[in-house]
Amino acid sequence: MTVTTTARTSGARITPLAAALIAEVRAVVARGLTPELTAYLAAETLRSYLGNADLLTLDQCEGDPDRYRQHVLHAEEDGSFSVVALVWLPGQRTPIHDHVSWCVAGVHQGEESERRYRLVPEGDAAHLAPTEDVVNPLGSVCGFAPPGDIHEVRNSCTGTAISVHIYGADVLRLGTSIRRVYPRPEGERG
Repeated sequence: MTVTTTARTSGARITPLAAALIAEVRAVVARGLTPELTAYLAAETLRSYLGNADLLTLDQCEGDPDRYRQHVLHAEEDGSFSVVALVWLPGQRTPIHDHVSWCVAGVHQGEESERRYRLVPEGDAAHLAPTEDVVNPLGSVCGFAPPGDIHEVRNSCTGTAISVHIYGADVLRLGTSIRRVYPRPEGERG
C-alpha cells in the first residue's frame, strides 16, 4: 500500500490548534499508562478538536484520486506517538488490517464506516469473522490497542471524509501504522 506523506513536524507547517493537540497528547503519553488507557485518554483529548476548521491546513485536507492519503502532522522524536490526518475521497478504503501499536481515530469531516473482525482459530489455520459494522459520524472517536484491533475503514459519505489518527508509534520511521494486512473473508464483497 502506498500513501503520500508530508514532512516531519520540524519541517511541516501545522496550525496552532494542531500544536495544542500534540502538546496534550504528549502529556497523556508521558504518563506511561497501559496502551488501552493511553488510547482511551488520547481519544478523549482528540474529541474536542474534531470539526474545528483551524485544526488542519488546506494542504492537509487534500486527497488523492487513487487512494486515501496520509498527512503526517507530527511524529514525536522519541517514537512514542504520531498524529496523522487521513483524507478519503468517496468510496476509498483501507485493506483489512491491524496495527503496530495502540491507535485512536476521530472523524474530523464527513463520515466513515468501519467493519471490525476477530481472528477465529481453525485447526492449524485461522479465519476472519466480522464482529461489528460501525458508522462513525463527524466528531466520533474510538481508541484501541492490539490484539483485537482488526478492521477495515472506508469513506461512506458522498464527499471528502477526513479523520485524525494518533498512533503509539513513529509512522514516519515505520512508513505505516499497519502491522498486517489480512485477506478478505471468502464470500465477502470488497
